[in-house]
Amino acid sequence: MTPAHEVSMPGPAAELAARLRAGVPVVDTPRLRLRAPVLEDFPVYAGIACGPRGAGIGGPMTREDAFDDFAKMVAGWLLRGHGLWTIEPRAGGAPLGFVLIGFEPGDREPELGFMLTEAAEGRGIAAEAAAAARDHGFGALGLPSMASYIARDNARSRALAERLDARLEMPADWDDPDTLVYRHPRPEVRQ
Repeated sequence: MTPAHEVSMPGPAAELAARLRAGVPVVDTPRLRLRAPVLEDFPVYAGIACGPRGAGIGGPMTREDAFDDFAKMVAGWLLRGHGLWTIEPRAGGAPLGFVLIGFEPGDREPELGFMLTEAAEGRGIAAEAAAAARDHGFGALGLPSMASYIARDNARSRALAERLDARLEMPADWDDPDTLVYRHPRPEVRQ
């Protein structure tokens, strides 16, 4: 049985939530749509965060911890004007994963993060979604910088950051030996 906090309740509160979600920018790429998350996306998020795929984001998490994490990432839209997007095929269909511009405790600047379902891997989806989020952050949001904080042993995420032209740039006073900092160059530098 699905816990009550994971289910939308109809009525004025759900209508308000829909109006708030409408303010989250939709970013389209040739194959993908980045859109505001809805509660119905949470099982996909939990499937990633609560299993072995969640190791790169502090997991595997309990379902309750994953819900707290999901809620914090979504709340970024109200608090900072950026946050978690759900990645879905542009033609519609089940969520493929998530991409975000976040800013969690311990982050020194906005973070470009990404997490995909196993079924979405190996098709360039993460690169396409992350590039679109990065470009939106630098362009529409005018962010001065972005980094990806990646677990040292997460070879796939490190390769993706490098594919996006991010460079390993460890601050001199960085004190987390298990996390690497990849700096994303601004568009004028990538040209």
